[in-house]
Amino acid sequence: MYLRCVKPESGDVATPAAASRTYAWIVFALTFGLLLSDYMSRQVLNAVFPLLKAAWGLSDTRLGSLSSVVALMVGILTFPLSVFADRWGRVRSVVLMGALWSLATLGCAISRNYGDMLLARAFVGVGEAAYGSVGLAIVLSIFPPSLRATLTGAFMAGGAFGSVFGMSLGGIVAVHIGWRWSFGAMAAFGFMLVVAYRLTVTEKRVGASRWTGEHHASAKPAASPSFSVLLKGLFSTVSVICAYVGSALQLFIMGAVLAWMPSFLNRYYGLAPDKAGVGAAVFLMLGGAGMIVCGIVTDRVSRVLPIRKWVSAIVYSLSSFVLLIVGFHLNAGPAQLLVIAAGIFLVAGTSGPAGAMVARLTPEAIHASAFGTLTLVNNLLGLAPGPLVTGMIADRIGLLGALQVIPFTALAATLAFVVGKRHYQADLQRLATLEKAAVSH
Repeated sequence: MYLRCVKPESGDVATPAAASRTYAWIVFALTFGLLLSDYMSRQVLNAVFPLLKAAWGLSDTRLGSLSSVVALMVGILTFPLSVFADRWGRVRSVVLMGALWSLATLGCAISRNYGDMLLARAFVGVGEAAYGSVGLAIVLSIFPPSLRATLTGAFMAGGAFGSVFGMSLGGIVAVHIGWRWSFGAMAAFGFMLVVAYRLTVTEKRVGASRWTGEHHASAKPAASPSFSVLLKGLFSTVSVICAYVGSALQLFIMGAVLAWMPSFLNRYYGLAPDKAGVGAAVFLMLGGAGMIVCGIVTDRVSRVLPIRKWVSAIVYSLSSFVLLIVGFHLNAGPAQLLVIAAGIFLVAGTSGPAGAMVARLTPEAIHASAFGTLTLVNNLLGLAPGPLVTGMIADRIGLLGALQVIPFTALAATLAFVVGKRHYQADLQRLATLEKAAVSH
């Protein structure tokens, strides 16, 4: 337990410490629930592709654009909306974002044609753009630093779980009562969580629960910095830049492997598309579970020596490299799938350590912006190009050959983490000096 609890006297309901701890976990649960809604609303489209194609006679290019437009809006707006949230209020921003993507998902349900659907999907992307960074900043602000890797890994894993739920539940609803109801169900789930969040989480209560060291304090966070100071805070050290880059390169592999896993299972194991999709979902769940477990392990081993977070990231990236290289060179069979599964379990395990290091190396007042930057780099350097580059390589040497090449990206990620580790202590001292100078002025 991270708060000092006083034994309650007879008749007491709960101590302030216990109440504060309980509230922190309620905030985490609601924020995580909204992240599930985020990815369920985003990925439900994939489950209804065949039905949309039949209903409107859409080409594969148009179907793909309905998915890509969300990622495009997220990539464009993540950073500016994260900066806005740091200034306007993170809780208010979360409520607004959740309401917007839920409303836009409802718009998908009542779309009359491709144009309507494209516009609605664009607004889904607007609503979701900064949620991951802002939601994570809220969560980390009310928990101690010793849980940062665990919470970051668990929170980011919500994207994987939400994707699985969105595709599986959306497919079930679409088959039984129609594709429009798939979008409607996701919208209803989002609206329910938005209302619960609005009634439970407030700027004042989060501010009162803010973690300041040995206890929660009601002091307000520091005033929002100017834009020039913000940029300096986001990119002020070599180690924080290495955390951004290392995290993104590992997610390059994660995005590439998982995007092409259904095709891999179809081409090399002879699975029908529906069974290949289910098999790929299992690997996706393993990747999400790995984020959580690796985050927990990182927090435990680095409790005394925080620099071990870097060591953990190095171990995860190197281990995933070895496992995936070996796995994709094995002959098709259970042994190959088992080794690949182990590699996928570890490949995104660096997300927790990287997020924790970004939080440590940036001021709390700009954490939403810092996680927005991390999300931006993760997408532009990792998740977005991973599937595309794999496809380009596959056109030349085959899909199996491409999947044998992609894991080498982990070596570049390892190098980034090694460089970050070497500069970490000096960067912390430099940041401490700058903070003291700022306070003295």
